[in-house]
Amino acid sequence: MRVLLFLFPAVLMAQTPAPKAPPAKTAPASPTAPAAKAAPKAAPKTAPAAAPKAAATALTTDEQKTIYALGLQMHRSLAQFDLSPAELELIKRALTDAAAGKPALDVNEWGPKLQPLVQSRQARVTEKVKAGSQAYLVKAATEPGAVKSASGLVYKDLRPGTGASPKASDTVKVNYRGTLIDGTEFDSSYKRNEAAQFPLSGVIPCWTEGVQKMKIGGKARLVCPSTIAYGENGHPPTIPGGATLVFEVELLEIGGQH
Repeated sequence: MRVLLFLFPAVLMAQTPAPKAPPAKTAPASPTAPAAKAAPKAAPKTAPAAAPKAAATALTTDEQKTIYALGLQMHRSLAQFDLSPAELELIKRALTDAAAGKPALDVNEWGPKLQPLVQSRQARVTEKVKAGSQAYLVKAATEPGAVKSASGLVYKDLRPGTGASPKASDTVKVNYRGTLIDGTEFDSSYKRNEAAQFPLSGVIPCWTEGVQKMKIGGKARLVCPSTIAYGENGHPPTIPGGATLVFEVELLEIGGQH
């Protein structure tokens, strides 16, 4: 069992910028032509008032909020593609064309090319993520009270517990919150209002190692490099490859012990 709340993949719609008018062409001057007389200046024209921007639709109903949340999920799922603004415009164009029943190409022909694109873009994203993760791990290890182990785990007690510590073979009951290093939350037992229960041998190595350092009633922060979390492949769309993960964990029970 992996500690993760899986989210649905989707697509982001970007705003289409208004096309810019091409600059006016000026005829090249002839080196032998006489200088032209300056034309009388015309009275300055008053610039037309800018059209008011359309107000964003207020999220007033549950259905509107749910559909807006769908858009947020779509945005999250596109992170693995590392799209440029121009490429996001192509996504919007495809959605618009499909909605109008006038796609510019046959998806049955080009759809199979998506998987190779995903693989090449994921490798690019992974390198970026790993670079940022390394700096974060170095900083986390220097915090007061933090201890870095040989595996790369950075462990810090936030609230010491009492009594026993679990073994790798034990089943534990915990509350936890998991985020990326930028604070993006990808899983939380608190939001589900239900503590998680699982064998320590069945989770990512970072948890197997880190939770054994805790005592019942304690709360700790586990900073997990990708090598002891989800590795080079990550867990798309919520966790990119090479990602360092940050967990806040409360140990509630060990195999029924409170």
